[in-house]
Amino acid sequence: MSQRKARVEHALRDVLTELIASEVRDPRVKAATLLTITKVELNVDLAVANVYVSIVGDEATADAAIAGLTKAAGFLRGPVARKLALQHAPELRFHNDVSLDVSAKLAAIVREDEEKARAAGRVAGEPPPEKAKPGE
Repeated sequence: MSQRKARVEHALRDVLTELIASEVRDPRVKAATLLTITKVELNVDLAVANVYVSIVGDEATADAAIAGLTKAAGFLRGPVARKLALQHAPELRFHNDVSLDVSAKLAAIVREDEEKARAAGRVAGEPPPEKAKPGE
């Protein structure tokens, strides 16, 4: 990845976080209790930005917030270009980032497995003892 692309992605994430908090007035976006931009990926020519957003709340709230952000994408392009001094602002495409939900579920599964191992008298992470085979 080029250094410029990485720099623009990072700056775009910061600027979008600020603009969404201050400029977007869509009630669907404001209804989300916690909205975080987790990642921005630009294509090779910096024309399209895929913006991944983590939203705390139920699925309906998350879908509504993504719809509100998609609706506000055209409005956000101008301020983004001005703040980043870009000649052409990238097209903004918002996506719900479920990676945090998946990692939380995996952590819960691991914790549950460790608790079961402790309850059975084993150390977590060790394989269960092998059973003696009949005839030995």
